Amino acid sequence: MTTNAMLTREQTQAIIDRLVPFYESLTAGSIEGFDNFYAHDAKFRDPFNRVADIEAIKKIFRHMFVQVNDPVFSVSKSIVGNGEAILFWKFHFRFKGMGCKETQSLEGVSHLELNADGKVTLHRDYWDAAEELYSRLPVIGVLMRGLQKMLRA
Repeated sequence: MTTNAMLTREQTQAIIDRLVPFYESLTAGSIEGFDNFYAHDAKFRDPFNRVADIEAIKKIFRHMFVQVNDPVFSVSKSIVGNGEAILFWKFHFRFKGMGCKETQSLEGVSHLELNADGKVTLHRDYWDAAEELYSRLPVIGVLMRGLQKMLRA
């Protein structure tokens, strides 16, 4: 962990208090707003992506709006320290073109590290792709649920 002890917990909380509404109101048109919150060399990692600059991060979020309908993040809890935070969230969406009309949701956690300027330098998302996503897909889901059932104790 490379947290920046130069930011106090209070300073970090103030930044997170501005960042969470950005995530929760994110639209395809507001993606450029990442520049207000992320360092140019910020790193991002999730179960599908590992990138190391803000333009690549914005590309991931643009792609999200291409892949799913009505994506919305809701942050339910945050744990804030000196120069870092953990956000607990739900992501709500509808699959495009897969015969799934109902809203889906998946739960995850983001670990954020901030620099002395208050910009995110690391954004690491943790969520279970097998349980939260693959098992809900029409064809793959049947296979995943069968595999999960077979492996349970």
